[in-house]
Amino acid sequence: MYDLIRKILFKLNAETSHELTLDLLGAAKRLGLLGLFAPKVPDQPVELLGLTFPNSVGLAAGLDKNGDYIDALGSLGFGFIEIGTITPRPQPGNPKPRLFRLPEHEGIINRMGFNNKGVDHLVEQVKKAKFKGVLGINIGKNFDTAVEDADKDYEICLEKVYAHADYVAVNISSPNTPGLRNLQFGESLTSLLTTLKAAQVRLQTEHKKYTPILVKIAPDMDEAETRLVANSLADNGMDGVIATNTTLGREAVAGHVHADEAGGLSGLPVREPSNQVLAWLKDELKDKMPIIGVGGILDGASAGKKTQLGADLVQVYSGFIYKGPKLISQASEAVAAAKR
Repeated sequence: MYDLIRKILFKLNAETSHELTLDLLGAAKRLGLLGLFAPKVPDQPVELLGLTFPNSVGLAAGLDKNGDYIDALGSLGFGFIEIGTITPRPQPGNPKPRLFRLPEHEGIINRMGFNNKGVDHLVEQVKKAKFKGVLGINIGKNFDTAVEDADKDYEICLEKVYAHADYVAVNISSPNTPGLRNLQFGESLTSLLTTLKAAQVRLQTEHKKYTPILVKIAPDMDEAETRLVANSLADNGMDGVIATNTTLGREAVAGHVHADEAGGLSGLPVREPSNQVLAWLKDELKDKMPIIGVGGILDGASAGKKTQLGADLVQVYSGFIYKGPKLISQASEAVAAAKR
């Protein structure tokens, strides 16, 4: 059924299709029809970060930026849901068009630019949601906040979502907010991580709850840069790392009509660079912290490969757009098999 629905949706503008799909999922949830779309995903629990994940496959941030569809997405069989990226203040994001499909390559280019309704709206949506599964909240900075002041934006978001999240993901790797990726390196990274760790310690006491903090990194780093980032995350007490975000590389889609569009490329074209960063991370970190692998998962085999390279959990986004809910069960089975 999803293959038929996708054919119809892919005839529409990509962003219109994105919004319509979420609205349809929300309506199907309210009408009790989601069982028609979502295959049953067997329980294959994973204990990680002090949390119990029903299975190893999560939804990556970006699909539900504002937390408006938590219950619908949470009913599809995911082991966990990550919402956001959210910023302190609402912002419209970049001018349209800003989302492009590359079906021949099973890829997507986006330059959305953290379009969202602001952290206060997201928190209210989380409070109203009935979803009882593992919920991650992905935080970022406003586009007009100077990079040298970014720590403040991340701290504001962390303070507001801390009590409502099972974990918080810190997005310093989107290519669509000017200067954001500079936060992955050197003094900028150290300053941010120090700020977040201090806030986490304070908030743990305040809320009597420990909420893990994970950092999401880019796939466009070389080996030396990846190892430096890995050590900085470990040295500053971060709880985990998400590898990876979208790529600026276009080698895999050279010649495509959309290849020169600005933005981050996801889906199949990011698989190899993402897997390389994942392998370097695992080699450097060993078992110092969990790794969530994301990027280029379009079938069970690619999910299993992430696991073999060292991912403790995996996330899907573009693959979910192309393959639908069946990908969740396929990836879950493959991850479980790879761990045996």
